[in-house]
Amino acid sequence: MGYVDQVLEPDERVVFRTSLSWTVYGRAIGFAVIALALPVLTAGAPGWGPVVLVASALASLAGFISFLHAWFRRATTEIAVTDRRVVLKRGFIRRHTVEMNMQKVESVDVDQSQLGRLFNYGSVTIRGTGTTMERLARIDRPLKLRSAITAG
Repeated sequence: MGYVDQVLEPDERVVFRTSLSWTVYGRAIGFAVIALALPVLTAGAPGWGPVVLVASALASLAGFISFLHAWFRRATTEIAVTDRRVVLKRGFIRRHTVEMNMQKVESVDVDQSQLGRLFNYGSVTIRGTGTTMERLARIDRPLKLRSAITAG
C-alpha cells in the first residue's frame, strides 16, 4: 500500500495517478551506450585493449549506479489526483509530501519540449492560493494530470 492509499479520507477516491517519466533513465542509457560503443569503435586499434576494457567497465558501473538512482526516484515518487485534492510524495527515508485541496488550486501550467511532446512527458507547475507553488519535473502524461486537476 502506497502513501496515497494510506492518506485517503473516507469516501475519497483517486481519479488519476501518474509517476516520473521513463526518461529519468536517460543518463543510465547514455552510459550503457558508451560502455557498448567503446569496444566496438576501438576494435582495430592496437594497444588500446586494456584501456578500453577499463573505460567500458567504468561506464558500465556508472550506468548501473545511474539506473539504480533513477529506479529508486521513480519508485518512491507518487503523484495522484483525488476527487478532493492533489497528493505528491517524494522520497523514502527523507520524505517530502505536498497535499493541496482542489479549491486552493489557482492554475496548472504544463511545459513540454519537443521531445517531451514526442514521448509524452513534461513539467507541471501547480499554483495554489497564497504563495503555494509546486513544480513537478519529468512527469509522465502531464496534460492528463492537468486535465484531472482542472476538471476536479
